[in-house]
Amino acid sequence: MNAPMRPLADRMRPRTLAEYVGQPQVLAPGKPLRQAIETGRLHSMLFWGPPGTGKTTLARLVAASVEAQFIALSAVMAGVKDIRAAVEQARLAREQGRATVLFLDEVHRFNKAQQDTFLPYVEDGTLTFIGATTENPSFEVVSALLSRARVYVLKSLGTADLVVMLRQALDDAERGLGDRRIVMDDATLALLAQAADGDGRRALNMLEILADLAVEQDGALHIGREQVAEVAAGGRRRFDKGGDQFYDQISVLHKAVRGSDPDAALYWLARMLDGGCDPHYLARRILRMAYEDIGLADPRGISLAHDAWEAYERQGSPEGELALANAVVFLAVAAKSNAVYTAWGAAKADVQAFGTLDVPARFRNAPTKLMKSLGHGEGYRYAHDEPDAYAAGERYLPDEMPDRRYYSPAPRGLEKQIGEAMDRRRSQDSDSRKKP
Repeated sequence: MNAPMRPLADRMRPRTLAEYVGQPQVLAPGKPLRQAIETGRLHSMLFWGPPGTGKTTLARLVAASVEAQFIALSAVMAGVKDIRAAVEQARLAREQGRATVLFLDEVHRFNKAQQDTFLPYVEDGTLTFIGATTENPSFEVVSALLSRARVYVLKSLGTADLVVMLRQALDDAERGLGDRRIVMDDATLALLAQAADGDGRRALNMLEILADLAVEQDGALHIGREQVAEVAAGGRRRFDKGGDQFYDQISVLHKAVRGSDPDAALYWLARMLDGGCDPHYLARRILRMAYEDIGLADPRGISLAHDAWEAYERQGSPEGELALANAVVFLAVAAKSNAVYTAWGAAKADVQAFGTLDVPARFRNAPTKLMKSLGHGEGYRYAHDEPDAYAAGERYLPDEMPDRRYYSPAPRGLEKQIGEAMDRRRSQDSDSRKKP
């Protein structure tokens, strides 16, 4: 029985730097990684980037540059036993004068104990470690290992890079689809590249599927826009729930709202929904934006965010998503203030700093004769009985605390009026305290 043919993406894996497409930020002439590969100077490294950006291929090119033994493990399936077996292989190779590169894919899935297992062998030169991760190594890789490996950041492949990659696969008769003489015009190829969303493996996998859907016409096989649209239908943009992409995208959505850019805010909201983010999570974060960045400058934003959340709860998708979009746009164009957010943080800090201070006696409840005899409530000024319903000069903080002004209204929206009212109150306080 013939062995099944390897997938196109595997067959087209670059064998040399000349065949490698993209990542100029680490592979341009003079860059450290390119120099390491060209000169055969091995060092431990971490490749951090989205799926399909060439992390495994680069690891293989590094090993090939010094004709090193290449051992590939996946942290999803491998355990300590596999690491020990790899170390033993590396020891045997070292005795024969040959270097070993241990490549660990998805290294972020290894816990601290597992990552620590191969540290001694990295330090004594038994093997050179290369890890690949889609997660931020600062959080997912133990500091001891991180300090011994250089981090190289890989980026999503651009449309132009993917077009080059796809064209190589179409033209290569040895490893690719060249022997099938498939015809795709530039516009269709660009459409396929866009559908791949920066992922080279995804692009080649879709091309392989399309090759079987090619239509014979005038003695040749043709792939048109219709077939590309059919294969790409239903594909979501890359989105890693709970990973770096997730937190980066919610971060930029929040910052677009704070920065009063409704268009960018809508784009990132759409990106997250398209990627499969839980709309209930988004509704909660949108409400947080209303409280944190709009606040009392326009309290309607808080109400609208509440209403949008409730609308999604009642209507679901897609109607509820439109409610979230309305809330995001309103918050983006609304007057901004973080005055209450800042004031709340300062008040909490003082609670920690001053400890458990007593409530001044005049503000304490006095429902019993004993409490009244102890002076509770004595001297309290009922604000509604005062001119303009304001007890000018009264002070409500603990007696041991200095005066505090946590809340400073922004000179925008409703808070501008609030600030003006507070200034009048402070003027009344000042006048009251000057009186003998």
